[in-house]
Amino acid sequence: MKISTAIATISLMSTLSFGAFAAQYIDASQTGKLQSVGTITVSGVGGTPSDIRQELSAKADAQGATAYKVIELRNNNSYHATAEVYK
Repeated sequence: MKISTAIATISLMSTLSFGAFAAQYIDASQTGKLQSVGTITVSGVGGTPSDIRQELSAKADAQGATAYKVIELRNNNSYHATAEVYK
């Protein structure tokens, strides 16, 4: 899967309700008033875009972040995603 397609898929999936306090996916245009608090990574085998989004959101929540922006995504037979997290 191409990176742009995967990111677009994750974007679309993030519009679905994941939880009342789950960190939300944002794009570069939405980071202006937020403070970066680091990066997170997730990886695994055979994950769907929804699985990847949920893992990123959970890791962002664990760091006290309210949002995350995907900065790297690979999804062949295994996936790896890196995201910057924001408060």
